[in-house]
Amino acid sequence: MYGLIWRRLPKRTWLRITISLLLIGVAGVVLWYVVFPWLEPQVPLDRVTVGR
Repeated sequence: MYGLIWRRLPKRTWLRITISLLLIGVAGVVLWYVVFPWLEPQVPLDRVTVGR
């Protein structure tokens, strides 16, 4: 999949790297602000089930 994305980007290497970093940043922002807040209530990571 990464090879497919790399081949579809423009031919200049510096431009490919810049666009790749931009795509990684956009994916990170979407995960941080959309996916993780939606997922948090469904995954009970902060609920402790072990008692004394």
